[in-house]
Amino acid sequence: MNDVKYDVHDMPKPGMLLGLSFQHLFAMFGSTVLVPILVGIDPAVALLSSGLGTLAHLSVTKYKIPAYMGSSFAYIAAMQMLMKTDGIAAVGQGAITGGLVYLIVALIVKAIGNEWIDKVLPPIVVGPIIMVIGLSLAATAVNDVMYNNNVYSLPFLLIGLVTLFAVILFNIYGKGIIGIIPILLGLLTGYLFALVLGVFTGETYVDFTKVASSAWLTMPSVDIPFISYGFKWYPSAILTMAPIAFVTMTEHFGHVMVLNSLTGRDYFKDPGLEKTLTGDGVAQIIAGFLGAPPVTSYGENIGVMALNKIYSVYVIAGAAAIAVLLSFVGKVSALIQSIPTPVIGGISIALFGVIAASGLKILIESKTDMDNKKNLLIASVILVSGIGGLMLQINGLQISGVAFSTLLGIILYQILPNKD
Repeated sequence: MNDVKYDVHDMPKPGMLLGLSFQHLFAMFGSTVLVPILVGIDPAVALLSSGLGTLAHLSVTKYKIPAYMGSSFAYIAAMQMLMKTDGIAAVGQGAITGGLVYLIVALIVKAIGNEWIDKVLPPIVVGPIIMVIGLSLAATAVNDVMYNNNVYSLPFLLIGLVTLFAVILFNIYGKGIIGIIPILLGLLTGYLFALVLGVFTGETYVDFTKVASSAWLTMPSVDIPFISYGFKWYPSAILTMAPIAFVTMTEHFGHVMVLNSLTGRDYFKDPGLEKTLTGDGVAQIIAGFLGAPPVTSYGENIGVMALNKIYSVYVIAGAAAIAVLLSFVGKVSALIQSIPTPVIGGISIALFGVIAASGLKILIESKTDMDNKKNLLIASVILVSGIGGLMLQINGLQISGVAFSTLLGIILYQILPNKD
């Protein structure tokens, strides 16, 4: 801990505070705005919920944990499906439900501890579920790179591959802050390449029309469930997104463990796991009420802290405040929406692949025995049912993809015998 530059409760000088906060903003920016773009939601709302959710998390945890909340990738497939069937109101209700799951688990943890979580969500269930989350989105990413209005496009493929390789190169060879923000830098590289390619081919791959016509100051497109669209329940949204909260919860535990190691503290004891879960839950509920994607703690920002040895909660709060302010700048939102589809596709290939690989990593690190018939069958059922989109539909009630495969995995783990 001797190399710490600013500890959790240290306050940098104003100029330094601003610079460090912008660094955290850049780290989370690419991923946080990518999720709403993929789903079809105003990126400005995601920035707003990201900032407000982070401030809420800091408040709930009594400003003891330097965690930044950004848009969660785990819910993308569910949100895309809900946007096609029921719209943003259903997504908002699903996000709120996910937050309520966090709050319920927090209450249970406070009452009886957290040992039961490993029994409900062991690595053999969590690993394949995370793989499903990434692989179920593979077709979307590849189609964004290959097709321009459903017609195969070589320029689109070229833009997508340039973006993809830029992300990879920045990630592998980037030093310092460059290695922390490969998504943002890859996005900028793809964006600039699309502009240059458009000049040489005479085609328009980047459309600045909305940027030019947008006002500098504007309200984000906030859609409040039960108010903006009237009082209506979406059971399919609730049942689809609630189980995914258990998946992001495992990510939450991992991030808390890393922060414990970085800061030399034990956040499971102070402020307590029930507080950290409550903070995540409240942040998700805020996102749901704003009509934004659900949020989760961001590993990108933890990476920044690991690199610069600055753990100040004031820096995290500063980044959150800047995100809130940027959400009201109309030009920023319009510029984000001008990002070409193949650029998004190129980034998505890397990101969705990393998500799937993270699930495989969980199985490897937990030394899961895949020669054991129980483990082999659980993983097989989760992967095929999840990626294939197995659906349970009863009287309009719909549970599919990640949600249904999660339930199947949990049930199989409980009822199958442990002996091979």
